[in-house]
Amino acid sequence: MIRTGAGEAAQEIEKLLALHPKGFDLSLDRITRLLFALGDPHLRLPPVIHVAGTNGKGSVTAFCRAILEAEGLAVHVHTSPHLVNWHERYRLGVSGGRGRFVEDGMLADAVRRVAAANDGRKITVFELLTAVTFLLFSEQPADVAIVEVGLGGRFDATNVMPRPAACIVMPVSLDHQAYLGDRVELIAAEKAGIMKRGVPVIIGYQPEDAARQVLVATAERTGCPYAVYGQDFQAHEEFGRLVYQDEFGLMDLPLPRLPGRHQYGNAAAAIRAIKAAGLSVSERALETGIAGVEWPGRLQRLTEGALVRLAPAGSEIWVDGGHNPGAGRVIAETMVTFEERDPRPLFLITGMINTKEPVGYFEPFRDIAERVFTVPIHGSDAGIDPVALASDAIEAGLAAGARETVGEALVEIGRLTADNPRPPRILIGGSLYLVGDVLADNGTPPL
Repeated sequence: MIRTGAGEAAQEIEKLLALHPKGFDLSLDRITRLLFALGDPHLRLPPVIHVAGTNGKGSVTAFCRAILEAEGLAVHVHTSPHLVNWHERYRLGVSGGRGRFVEDGMLADAVRRVAAANDGRKITVFELLTAVTFLLFSEQPADVAIVEVGLGGRFDATNVMPRPAACIVMPVSLDHQAYLGDRVELIAAEKAGIMKRGVPVIIGYQPEDAARQVLVATAERTGCPYAVYGQDFQAHEEFGRLVYQDEFGLMDLPLPRLPGRHQYGNAAAAIRAIKAAGLSVSERALETGIAGVEWPGRLQRLTEGALVRLAPAGSEIWVDGGHNPGAGRVIAETMVTFEERDPRPLFLITGMINTKEPVGYFEPFRDIAERVFTVPIHGSDAGIDPVALASDAIEAGLAAGARETVGEALVEIGRLTADNPRPPRILIGGSLYLVGDVLADNGTPPL
């Protein structure tokens, strides 16, 4: 896992990591048994928006939360993985204000209770931590809960809720093929497994027709009312504003605070899902939420901190945990729009784990990046060797070389751009593990 900190909760989770598998073993039997032993907390939740997808599920979760909190609602949020501390997975809603990460003592207590209920039986750590989610969310009052799928959908540990208020399936592309299949339609079928009979489904932008067809067919077969991006709802930029449209009409809104055109579709999916869930929000809440939304580690700009000080003066530094070919495409497209607005030489600092497709991730950057510096990932034992990763970047058509640390790469970029009057644009990414390490080392963890 990524950095865990030194608190009481981290110590309790470390005990679990020593006893149980760290990966995924897709089944609902173990989590169902454990939840029964805990008194079925997953049956005592506020209305839930359940979110799946290969890319974009974190962003749409952030939009939903920002809009609902702007309306004054208390919103529980479960996301995974975390970037720096375990507490990031559990944000507890606060009525009339912004939700907060669970306090350390409360999280430690919940982890101990879940471990005691499991009584040493075979189970994965992710399943245990998902049970912690349901325990916390059932015991703390809130108006809404947003629960993000960990992996896939059909057999993900979060998929035990019998009737969410709404489900969202965001863009589906190749990722986690060892678990979900090696064709996009197979992966889409796994994501579609969160659909429940009669529960509204929002199908976000789908870059692959085969994925969209599977999702629509599953919704129809399951008897789910559904809305498809580009068909039933959509959003686009017009005169510096976001225009959202669905069967209920048009809305003129601010552009999202999160950078990148792909965020227009993410914002639209959140708006449509909130409506589908039967949650009433004002246009003021929509404006405030979209303009103020935050999502750490996803095209997040770093402007201060220990690592920033190692970069050339005036550098524009971004971190993004996107790690598959689909993410590579949208991030590269965003870098192109940045270049159009403010031309700078682009450098990548990249680390990845060995379940990803590095060449597919790098290819969209072929004609826009000056050079790639590959680095090890210290927060995971599955990191790709930087020399091998540099070879993948070279295969994708990029100049590349390995470095030992992000700091070393930043200093090298400074050397290469010393005579360039334009300070560089630097994208650090390829893995949420790497982004977590960078945010911790920079002294700017999520809040």
